[in-house]
Amino acid sequence: MSRPRKCRFIELEPDASYFKPRGIPLIELEEVCLSMDEFEAARLKDLKGLTQEKASRQMKVSRTTFQRILTESRKKIADALTFGKALKIEGGNYEMLKRIPENRGHARRSRNRRINQNIELTKVKT
Repeated sequence: MSRPRKCRFIELEPDASYFKPRGIPLIELEEVCLSMDEFEAARLKDLKGLTQEKASRQMKVSRTTFQRILTESRKKIADALTFGKALKIEGGNYEMLKRIPENRGHARRSRNRRINQNIELTKVKT
């Protein structure tokens, strides 16, 4: 029996969760499903330009696990773009990292300490 999959941590949900080629009816399209952790890995590495080490720490997974998630994410995105498939972003085992507003009347602290204290976890059902 395999061990349960470890929960991944994501900071941002996409504004839109479904993308399809223009001019093709949805009923005629194949669909590729990108999980929320795969979306987050691509966002951190490709959009924000973080190193794999920093991105894996933010998602609270090992670097090798992050690489595996990122590789699968890129493969699915390339498949959707190359073959004109719809791309749906949903699901996965994850928790949201919720940012708390910084100005809460606290005394001024060092930047790193303040950033670490501004992260609060909230549970998301999958």
